[in-house]
Amino acid sequence: MGFGHVWQISPFQLLKGFLPLSVMPSYQDQTWIRLWRENSPQIRERVIRWRKENAITRIDKPSRLQRARRLGYKAKQGIIVVRMRVGTGGMRKQRPTGGRRPKHLGVTRIKADDNMKTVADRRVLRRYPNMKLLGSYFVYKDGQHYWFEVILADPDHPRIAQDKELHQRIPRTA
Repeated sequence: MGFGHVWQISPFQLLKGFLPLSVMPSYQDQTWIRLWRENSPQIRERVIRWRKENAITRIDKPSRLQRARRLGYKAKQGIIVVRMRVGTGGMRKQRPTGGRRPKHLGVTRIKADDNMKTVADRRVLRRYPNMKLLGSYFVYKDGQHYWFEVILADPDHPRIAQDKELHQRIPRTA
């Protein structure tokens, strides 16, 4: 494996202890992972509140600030952060009624085309059609839901249009 190899690591691989030397998470990310792994009371209290909120909730600031900054977040007008809750179910097709050979029922080997993060991004963009996606990241997972935080930017906002770095990442609509 040469130097040009880019590691693709999911948060679950990080939680299991899989850490290649070339990709070390920041101290803040390590703290978040440790708290999640230990099922700490701070995160549990947060998640209890999150379950009572709507599936798409706009929040003031990101939970994982350093991760959000790596994706392009800046604390300025025109950039918002949304926490998205995605359910884990719905992967099974209903079994058809009627005489078929069990092999041909088409129930068992059905796989989801998109991962949960893609589903969360798509749902948030449907709610905020005038915004552009900067990025999203995993926040928490339990038996019923995944939570992601999605960072959006308004390309027509004057503050975003003046920002050279963001202006390059987000094409402005005519």
